[in-house]
Amino acid sequence: MAVTNGPCDPAFNRVRDLLQERLSSGEEVGASICVNIDGKSVLDIWGGHADAAKSRPWEEDTLVVVFSCSKIVSALAALILVDRGLLDVEEKVSKYWPEFAANGKEDTRVWHILSHSSGLPHWDKRLPMESIYDTKSSTEMLAEQAPWYKAGEVSAYQLISHGHLIGELVRRISGKSLKQVIVDEITGPLGADFGLGVAEEDWPRTADIIPCALPDLPKIDPQSVVGKTFGNITFTTEVTKTPGFRGAEIGALNGFGNARALARIGSIVSLKGTVDGKKYLGLKTIDQMMHERINGIDLVLFMNVRFGLGIDLPTPEAVAFIPEGNICFWGGWGGSFLVMDLDRRMTIAYTMNKMGSRILGNENVEAYINAIYEIMGDKKPSASL
Repeated sequence: MAVTNGPCDPAFNRVRDLLQERLSSGEEVGASICVNIDGKSVLDIWGGHADAAKSRPWEEDTLVVVFSCSKIVSALAALILVDRGLLDVEEKVSKYWPEFAANGKEDTRVWHILSHSSGLPHWDKRLPMESIYDTKSSTEMLAEQAPWYKAGEVSAYQLISHGHLIGELVRRISGKSLKQVIVDEITGPLGADFGLGVAEEDWPRTADIIPCALPDLPKIDPQSVVGKTFGNITFTTEVTKTPGFRGAEIGALNGFGNARALARIGSIVSLKGTVDGKKYLGLKTIDQMMHERINGIDLVLFMNVRFGLGIDLPTPEAVAFIPEGNICFWGGWGGSFLVMDLDRRMTIAYTMNKMGSRILGNENVEAYINAIYEIMGDKKPSASL
């Protein structure tokens, strides 16, 4: 039987029990959950197995691809440059990246990219993943491309292009790759076990993603924004095991980490910019990040969103398990999730290998987050760990 391991403040025993129950029932195969309050982990648990055959246990340092949770980390890399006065979200993208002004994008602003409203949710043509791994070439294609709609009017979720767009801004300003800036400015100082891609030496501790059956989708106009986006994607979960994917820099998609690492990174926001006495972001930049830029039905996700800069804000009609308040969040394909709650100075992170079929989150993370907020409403944790 799968066993749940790791420290747990007694106030959060209900969450640990939930993970154990779902591992035992098979609803989870392997997972990790971390809750950080005031910079201290009051819950840091893991359990189950790292593969479908259940031959490898999920360990304390197991890594797994977190898909679009990567987007939060990439956005933070850009926001650190904003905080230093090197990048202005109200400025035209072409100020920093002149080639981007081609084909009607001369007025596109930096915030349009960060809020998924640039009009570039994907490439115009169907690209094999190997072409997307070539960051330089595929990013140049985006710079040359005409937008699919006027930037800033509506969001169309930048499934894969998001990281390329942010990454080029970061590179133009810093002279470093997005991957390196994340190491130098975020994961290195924080000691967070997260990266874009995963080194071959770490493959033995990397969990396999276990796909789920996809729901039946309604017929989609191939010329619509969503039709062109999904029609031009060749991605499958099997790709995540390949050297190409694991060696690439895909800021929207190929972050590998665990709940502890994501919670550590997310605490930059939850703790209003300062972690362990080190300032990563100022309050003004946090406020910019949390300011709603786009509100409405996303043209790719077909769900209601309230995008700030690199994050979503509470939308109870779309994501019922995130309460209203000074909170931001996002999740990855299949279920991984990161919640940053500034009101409670709390960060919640979840990673797993058995995927669910929802657009955002899965039934397991909904149960865990609901339990965490019930606990926080009932009493304060003892923080005795």
